[in-house]
Amino acid sequence: MMAPTTDSAGNTEDAAAARASLETLRTEIAKAVVGQDPAVTGLVVALLCRGHVLLEGVPGVAKTLLVRALASALELDTKRVQFTPDLMPSDVTGSLVYDTRTAEFSFQPGPVFTNLLLADEINRTPPKTQSSLLEAMEERQVTVDGTPRALPEPFLVAATQNPVEYEGTYPLPEAQLDRFLLKLTIPLPSREDEIDVLTRHASGFDPRDLRAAGVRPVAGPDDLEAARAAVAETTVSAEITGYVVDICRATRQSPSLTLGVSPRGATALLAAARAWAWLTGRDYVTPDDVKALALPALRHRVQLRPEAEMEGVTADSVINSVLAQVPVPR
Repeated sequence: MMAPTTDSAGNTEDAAAARASLETLRTEIAKAVVGQDPAVTGLVVALLCRGHVLLEGVPGVAKTLLVRALASALELDTKRVQFTPDLMPSDVTGSLVYDTRTAEFSFQPGPVFTNLLLADEINRTPPKTQSSLLEAMEERQVTVDGTPRALPEPFLVAATQNPVEYEGTYPLPEAQLDRFLLKLTIPLPSREDEIDVLTRHASGFDPRDLRAAGVRPVAGPDDLEAARAAVAETTVSAEITGYVVDICRATRQSPSLTLGVSPRGATALLAAARAWAWLTGRDYVTPDDVKALALPALRHRVQLRPEAEMEGVTADSVINSVLAQVPVPR
């Protein structure tokens, strides 16, 4: 076997260092957020895939704190937008402002010009404002008055929504849901984790002051760039590609669904599985990697039949049933 060239050896070292830095994120974020390792992993996977994340959970489970802690640990800029019924698209993207001194219009960037955008309660704003994020999420740019303006890199939208309070909300259309790489459910903490949360607060923990909580930058944009390059080199066999396609095609034939997974969903599942394989220390994707990311990558891309929903069927149960039925490549 030939020895690696200097460049490839350097790239290998950079990738190993990037993986080590990203692995420390869990420890660093755990200083502020208790018991949400799967969500942290999902956000890192999305950053590696240049994707976006929909966070769903009841109020008070640290969705906002999680994104803020991630931004601090990665030394990335973050902004938060509270989506309300009266929010306008220009409040998100920015607008042209008339300057009386120069008698010209100048562009005033909106909060979307950041690395991590927290779109809080995104389903509380009308579709017109929701759609203002479509170009940003897909093209990574914002067009105002016919002029496209590139967004910073990296760029991730982490949108939150409440799964139990639907009054006064505007459900995201399927076309926009499909733009999210992953949908992560944020569960209520276990009894032990909840005791830990209360103990921290009783000891003076302030969720508004992450520096005081000890959260420090442990990785940065350079680590993400090196990690993305390494993920792109992760091997995907023809059998794994066929397995992903078979899973997605099976959802389109499920009697419980009116809408199955689109080809974009298949692409998202493969990309997420690839990133997860690299994070766990392998340079190839296995069927278990696909299974591990199937629920977060696909649950928001299917639509239940009303009668199935009335019988208590959920998107997760349908996807688990599909995973049990589709033959696994050997």
